[in-house]
Amino acid sequence: MTQVPLTARGAEQLRAELDHLKRIERPRIIEAIAEARAHGDLKENAEYHAAREQQGFVEGRIKDIEGKLSHAQIIDVSTLPRTGKVVFGVTVDVLDVDKDEEHTFMIVGDDEADIKQGKISISSPIARGLIAKGEGDVALVDAPGGKREFEILAVRYE
Repeated sequence: MTQVPLTARGAEQLRAELDHLKRIERPRIIEAIAEARAHGDLKENAEYHAAREQQGFVEGRIKDIEGKLSHAQIIDVSTLPRTGKVVFGVTVDVLDVDKDEEHTFMIVGDDEADIKQGKISISSPIARGLIAKGEGDVALVDAPGGKREFEILAVRYE
């Protein structure tokens, strides 16, 4: 499997989630299963079946996170050379020329993307259009909603 880019902050969040699942959720579910078993007949025991389903979800998520971390190429933005160009991990302020609206995006890995927090995936059309551009450059992006033009106002290495 190829390496997947991940910011240092994103890797830290995944490690924290993994720790929480292993140290808190897994033991809680094991206890819930044991308690449900003590109630007797497992065929009609909804608590038991719910706990087993939850256990499957948690174990699946643990494997998923471990897989992502094992294939992650962790990029620490603070160590990148400050070229003024848009690269993975930077925060970029842009002006949507057509709508005359300013936006701030952080270019992150696929697993970290959250548009509500202004984090866009490196594989998104907007991020791909902004990569390698510098302040003052205009990027023409072929987005799902049509072509959009973004002027890069600032590139920050945070």
